[in-house]
Amino acid sequence: MPQQRILGVAVIGTGRMGADHVRRIDEVTSGARVAAVVDVDGERAKTVAERIEGCAAYTETAAALASPEVDAVLIASPGPAHEAALLQALDLDLPVLCEKPLTPDPAGALRVLEAEQRLGRRRIQVGFMRRYDAGFQRLKAAIDGGAIGRPLMLHCQHRNVATPPGFTTQMLINDSVVHEIDTTRWLLDQEITAVTVLRPAPSSAAPDHLGDPQLVLFETSGGAVVDVEIFANCGFGYQVRCEAVGERGTARTGDETGLFTQAAGQWGGTIPQDFVVRFADAYDRQVQRWVDATRRGTVEGPGCWDGYAAAAVCAAGVQAQGTGQRTPVELPERPTYH
Repeated sequence: MPQQRILGVAVIGTGRMGADHVRRIDEVTSGARVAAVVDVDGERAKTVAERIEGCAAYTETAAALASPEVDAVLIASPGPAHEAALLQALDLDLPVLCEKPLTPDPAGALRVLEAEQRLGRRRIQVGFMRRYDAGFQRLKAAIDGGAIGRPLMLHCQHRNVATPPGFTTQMLINDSVVHEIDTTRWLLDQEITAVTVLRPAPSSAAPDHLGDPQLVLFETSGGAVVDVEIFANCGFGYQVRCEAVGERGTARTGDETGLFTQAAGQWGGTIPQDFVVRFADAYDRQVQRWVDATRRGTVEGPGCWDGYAAAAVCAAGVQAQGTGQRTPVELPERPTYH
């Protein structure tokens, strides 16, 4: 694809995340435009499309991807719909940025991975946006550069104000801790080999059916140990922190508070209330980098293998939730082209 061509993107799903990506491509990202939007709710898709010049609305993914105006695909639909859209995009050899999860289950993720392998080249990037956050990038550089010596442990916190209706205990792993799963693999360049989940007494602020908070422990192929506090109904804000402990020092990200004030006998800052605010810059950077790479004819960032590995660890984590036992993670050999 010539570098000068404006990338026509089809956004699949126009819910909260999809609508935010439509806005991002239309208002923030350079080198791309929203050529199509897809949603099973035709009126919602039409409403989104009407705000953007030259954007068509569809209720079927296949119809949108067949449009000659579409050069690439951004998938932001619910996870169970990802596999079908991904396979359709691969059949047309279209580049894809897919919001996590790649698919909700390891078997589906493996099918997508194998379909991409049959093409013989990468076409899919998975939307693990923390890899594009400035603080996490500095932490990665500190680890890779040897500033703290060989990493031995990670201490992670993942807190959210409250869970939406319908949020389940399993979603603590599949929808929340999945980010720490990818962060661990990326920061340490190691696979997660086992998961243990410890469940303290639930918070009184959590819905009756939800076992929140939890402490999730990972063991890695390089001998590191990772602990993740997931507290999805903490009540006060959205916080994501990660501290790497090495042989010669530590490095931490997530303490950023934005504007810090001292006035009227008080001091302090603000805590973001949701992930869209906390990681706005990371989402912007991720989409811009995806567009730039796609226009060059390349793919970068987390790929199908990362999506598959995350799904496999999530499955082990959900099993560990239910049994209270240490649960091994079984992965096949990593494809060489990744």
